Amino acid sequence: MKQTKLKLWRQLSLRYKLSIYFIGFSAIMLCFLWIFQTVFLDTCYTLIKQHQISSYASEITRSIKDGSLTASDAISNISRQNEMSVYVYDSSNAILTKKYSSEFNNPLGLREINMSNVYAYYRLAREHGSKYTSISSDENLGFDVLFNGDLTQNDDRHFTFDSDIEKFSLNNHYGHTQNMIYAEIIDIDDDTECFVLITALVTPVSSVTSTLRVQLLIVSIIFTVFAVVLACIVSRRISRPLAEINSGVKELALQNYDVEFKSSGYREAQELSDTLNVTRRELQKAENLRRELIANISHDLRTPLTMITGYGEVIRDLPGENTPENIQVIIDEANRLTSLVNDMLDLSKMQTGAIEIEREDFSLTDEIRDIFKRYTKLREQEGYDIQFIADKNAYVSADRVKIGQVVYNFINNAINHCGDDKTVVVTQKTNDKRVRIEVTDHGDGIDPEKLEYIWDRYYKVDREHKRGVIGTGLGLSIVKNILDLHGAKYGVKSKLGSGSTFWFELECEFSEPLE
Repeated sequence: MKQTKLKLWRQLSLRYKLSIYFIGFSAIMLCFLWIFQTVFLDTCYTLIKQHQISSYASEITRSIKDGSLTASDAISNISRQNEMSVYVYDSSNAILTKKYSSEFNNPLGLREINMSNVYAYYRLAREHGSKYTSISSDENLGFDVLFNGDLTQNDDRHFTFDSDIEKFSLNNHYGHTQNMIYAEIIDIDDDTECFVLITALVTPVSSVTSTLRVQLLIVSIIFTVFAVVLACIVSRRISRPLAEINSGVKELALQNYDVEFKSSGYREAQELSDTLNVTRRELQKAENLRRELIANISHDLRTPLTMITGYGEVIRDLPGENTPENIQVIIDEANRLTSLVNDMLDLSKMQTGAIEIEREDFSLTDEIRDIFKRYTKLREQEGYDIQFIADKNAYVSADRVKIGQVVYNFINNAINHCGDDKTVVVTQKTNDKRVRIEVTDHGDGIDPEKLEYIWDRYYKVDREHKRGVIGTGLGLSIVKNILDLHGAKYGVKSKLGSGSTFWFELECEFSEPLE
């Protein structure tokens, strides 16, 4: 049952959940309002009244210590302004003597407290550490005090009374009115002591509570209707942009890259729309490049396969065609296919982090010279001018095979775009403990707007695919991943009509003069 309810809750839309949350919050606020305005109203009122009387008593205490004239004025002002009766007695001797009094004559007819009650509160103040507060209802203050003989103080002074048992009360004309009594003993100096007694009426709140219940009922109905309407409006405004975005994402999942994410709602929805629009454009670009890559690779695969098949049939069908030259063509085209497949596998492994570099110290200069040996046939038969210019014999700590692959791909790329002069120049520059390799061609160059994309996977500057002289067309993507693994710097400088220069830099362990 619990799982079913949880499943149903998860299936609710954001709009309905927001409405439920908002209405629930409003209901909780109304419950708290009802509780505090009805159940705890009397308690809150009593605590506030008690705090006020305590603060007024502190003010009277300060006035008594300052002087008699100031105290008399303060007592009169406090009594008049706050509807309280204030009595101050000299308690230095055995008999309490009244010094100041200010009786508030209010419609309830609160009369002066009698002396037996004064002595009773004096005793209670003594027993409670010089301060005592109580609240009584009706004519009974809530307790009876038995006076059997003497009332003894801490200083062994005695108070005597006329009767053995006396019941004290505050008389008023309204039987349900509550009274708050505050008693405090004040030590003015070593020989002088005062006793302050304050009485105040605590107005019953039962009638106020009934009025509040009616008002709260009306307010609750109005507030509930308002909360429901507001919850529907707010939840709709919040959920509508997300619903529109969700609809667009579903279209994007179906590879509909023409969808446009628009949101005029709140800031988060707008930012999400902008992010999805960027994602849509990147996915569309990646999809277009993927299709071009498939077309290019298909072409690169079909051409050597066609030649292998053709030469194989010639050797099979025609006597005397089983020559070393024809066999070499088949071997070369098979090697081209192998190179293409290896490049695709290497690129895939690098992008997934499956390949780790194995560093070793070796001569980068000698490695480049070894790579140049692969182009001997190309220079002799095709007339290419491939030069290597080095200033020193530079040693680096890197993965020999992969750095050689970088140089090889750079040279292949330059050969494929070198222009009519068929010239490629590889330059090595060593300084500041770094070695820089530059590969320059004199071809058509690259449009400045396309330079930032040439390292992207699938990207091909020349949209009209041409079968390169050497290479597979995945070289720059492989180069980027290898150099990133080494933490090397790399880049390209190009100008339309003047050729391009691809470069990378590695830390140089040491260098020595060329032999």
